[in-house]
Order: sequence, then structure tokens, then C-alpha cells
Amino acid sequence: MIQKLKKLAIVTTCSALILTACGGEVDEEAGGKNDEQGSKEEALEVEYEDRLTIGMGTDMVTFDIHDHNNTSTEAVHINIFDYLFRQEDGEIQSELVSKHEIIDDETWKFKLKEGVKFHNGDELTSKDVQFTFHRVIEDSSLTEHSNYNQISEVEVINDYEFYIHTEDPEPALLNRISRMGSGILPKDYIEEEGWDHFLDSPIGSGPYEFVEWERDNRVVLNPFEDYYGDYDSPWEEVVYRVIPEDSTRVSELLTGGVDLAVNVPPTDWDRVDDNQGTLISTGDSNRVMLLILNHEEGRPTEEQKVREAIDYAIDNEALTESILDGQGTPVRTRVTPGNTGYNEELYDDYRYDPDYSRELLEEAGYSDGVELKFHAPQGRYLMDSDVSEMITGMLAEVGINADLNLLEFSQFADKYLGNENEDLMFLGLSNSMFDAAHALRNFHSEQNTERTYYENERVDELLEKAESNMDFEERKEQYQEVQEIVAEELPYVYLYQQKDSYGINNRIDFEPRLDEMIYIPEIGKTD
Repeated sequence: MIQKLKKLAIVTTCSALILTACGGEVDEEAGGKNDEQGSKEEALEVEYEDRLTIGMGTDMVTFDIHDHNNTSTEAVHINIFDYLFRQEDGEIQSELVSKHEIIDDETWKFKLKEGVKFHNGDELTSKDVQFTFHRVIEDSSLTEHSNYNQISEVEVINDYEFYIHTEDPEPALLNRISRMGSGILPKDYIEEEGWDHFLDSPIGSGPYEFVEWERDNRVVLNPFEDYYGDYDSPWEEVVYRVIPEDSTRVSELLTGGVDLAVNVPPTDWDRVDDNQGTLISTGDSNRVMLLILNHEEGRPTEEQKVREAIDYAIDNEALTESILDGQGTPVRTRVTPGNTGYNEELYDDYRYDPDYSRELLEEAGYSDGVELKFHAPQGRYLMDSDVSEMITGMLAEVGINADLNLLEFSQFADKYLGNENEDLMFLGLSNSMFDAAHALRNFHSEQNTERTYYENERVDELLEKAESNMDFEERKEQYQEVQEIVAEELPYVYLYQQKDSYGINNRIDFEPRLDEMIYIPEIGKTD
């Protein structure tokens, strides 16, 4: 399916000389084109030097900002939609808001910047903010509902001022409204045209506007000429190409088909660095790779000693050194440096003792070994299938026979979102909120899903207190204690904080971000 911006009379096409860079031809509209349309398209063709092409490992999944939890999707959304605030490597910066103040523990007042326009020309006002947040807080079926249901109401004062009321004191409110899913939606456009029309032809107020989405192939954006921010785009067109295979993505980088390639495997780094005109750029991310263990009654992983045996069987450092060439840090927590509530005792730390792992299995009644189902994605994370296979081998050495099922990411995501974790599941989780509240919320019994069936009364108590605790130091200590409990009880076996590796063309200026976003205004030309 190809989605197209309805207001465009024609579609920008790729010339035969640059098909590789654009990723193929766009299907013609029914009825063909007349001579006038053809001449317009030729006039709008974008030269290579004015097009930025990004090679992604997976496609985005939706333009519903509230119904996904997917970094590849947000890497597109962040350029189309503006947020009230934005995270810059853990620092919260104002974006749409010009001023804010705390009225009381449960009331915050905000003032919007004036003159901000949506891509259809409508002005962004307080009613759009109210519409956006009320949608997600009132619909519990949306993926992002639990990240925003702390908000009880957005009260409009006038076109540019509004209150946000919370159910309880909310120390992390600014973190919440600067994260994934908090882009501001156009109320009038959606109510007039309908939600389905918005999903086909989304508009925001961000620096780039939507042109088309050809599923499993590419997303195309153009700069928004009336963008309110101090930004003059060096790019006439931005193309996100979907290239699942690492080797193909690297080849496209080396031959000029893409300017930026995500998740370049360490085995290709020398090849990229030695190639004229390309180089490797690496940086820390907020993503932690981990195993989710199912505690459901009757499963082997219900047993604490079996979970510990899994933990002690895995050599975290070998994973990062042998497969990732050092591009990872062993961890026993998901709250990494730069996040509120970080526990340094659990960072750059792991437990590896295969002999003790065997003892634990024997004590649990599995002296002859144990059989487990193990689901993992391939093509989504850096060297993910290699890591899963190495983990499978490590487990086998102590008598844990993990039946590894490698899945394309879309299939894996269906299992993950459908709570179909049989015993073990391997994935990476990021933290766009930069706060322990987001990283630890799944350990509360009321938030828990059938992926783990984990419950702990002390964890529930600590999470509930920390969520509304306006004392920063005490709140941090509460989250640190939760991490210590979880590290021992093992609903998750944490593996490593992932470093991201990108292949870039020398003609662009790009620096990796901690939140893994690809924010186009930060990508310039080097010439």
C-alpha cells in the first residue's frame, strides 16, 4: 500500500539514473499522467546532493503516535510531529512551550509558542494539546495509555495557555510529555477528515511533512516551508529506505544508495572505513538487550533456581566482545547512565559461573537438563541472531536446551505484543523517557502481562511511592531498590547496554543520539 499526501497534485519520481538511491519507482496513479503532470514531475525531481537517504533495518509500523512502542517508527514521527518538550541526550528542552510553572503538586501551567502551524496551515493551539492527551488517557486499548494515564485532564485556558492536571503528584511529567507518543495532533483536521484519513495522510507541525509511505519499501518526507523553528533544511527530500538485510544495507552505503545505514555489523566496519567516502560512527544508546522469563505456574522458569541458572550460564562480556566487538556494556539493570534512578552497582556488572549454573539446575530437579522455548528476532538489533545463537550455545553447555525460534521482526513483534512468551524471549528495550519510572513500570503487578507473570509486593509498594514522590533523592533510592530486587528475582535476565553503529557517507554530518532517534534537523551537509 502506498500512502500519499492528498494535497499534492503529483508525485515526485526517481529518474533512472538514481533508482538505487531512491529505492525503486513509485506506482503511478490510476488513469496515468498527462503531459502537464509529466512536466511538473520533471521540475520537481530532486538532485542527488539535495536528497538524504537513510537505510533502515525495519519499516515503521503506523502513523498512530499513541499505538506503537517502536523506535524505527518514532525515528520518522519525530520529524513530522512536534512535542511540548524534547529530550536532548537526557536534558529536557522546550519545544512548543515558551513558558511553564508548577501551580501545585497536581497542577502545571503551560504557555505555547504563538504562530506554530500544522502542515495544512492551521494554527496549533491549546485545544490540539487537549485533544492529543485526552485521546491517549481515555482509551486504555492504546499502547501508550499506561505512559500517560497519570494525567487526569488538560484544561484549556485560552488559545495558547493550558493546565495539565495529574491524578497525584507527578515528578516525571516533563519526561512523559517529551517522549515517544507525545507529538501534538491536529484536532480540527482529524475531526473533519476522520482518523483513517489521518493515518493515510498524516500532518503535524514538525520540520518535515509527509509525502508517501510505501510499506516495506520506503517513507518520503519533504521540508515544511512554514516551519516555525529556526531551521533552513539543506535537504529537498528525505527518504527512509527499508533494507532488512545487513549486507544489503552496507552494500547500498558503499555504492551511494544510502547516506546513512543503521546497525552496521562489526564485521563490516573495516570495509566501510576503508571505502573512499564512507565511515563508521558509534555511540551509546539507551537500549538494553535482555531475556524475558515467564514465571507462569507450571513452567520451568517459574523456579527461581532455574532463572538463576540461566543468568549464571550466560557470559555477558563474551557476547559484547566476541560478537559486538566491544560495542556493549554488561548490565544487570535497564536503567543506564543518564537516566533518573540509575544504580551504578548494577552497571558494567554480570554474573557468569557455569559450574554454579549446573548446581542450581540440579537443585531445581533438572539434573538431566531442561527444555525451553526461546523466541528471538532477526534483523532488528545489532547482530541479534548471532547473539541469540551464542546464548543458546551457552545455555546448552550447562544443560538448558533452548529451542531457538528466529523470527522476522514483524512476526516477533506480534508474539511480543500478543504476550506469547512461552519460556524465553530476547529483545532490546529503550527508554525514551530517560527516567526509571518507564524502565521499571512493567514490574508492577497491575502492569504485568503474560510475558512474565511477575509479582512482588515490595516492588509494587516502591513503584507506587516513587511515582508520586517529589523528593528527588528519596525517589531515586526507591527506584534503585526496585532494581536490586529485580536483579535477584530475575523476571528479566539483563545482558548488555547496546552501542549503536551507523555507516555514514562523508557528505553528511551526523552524530548518534542516546535515544536512537534520527532527527533530520541535526543532519547537515559537510560541503
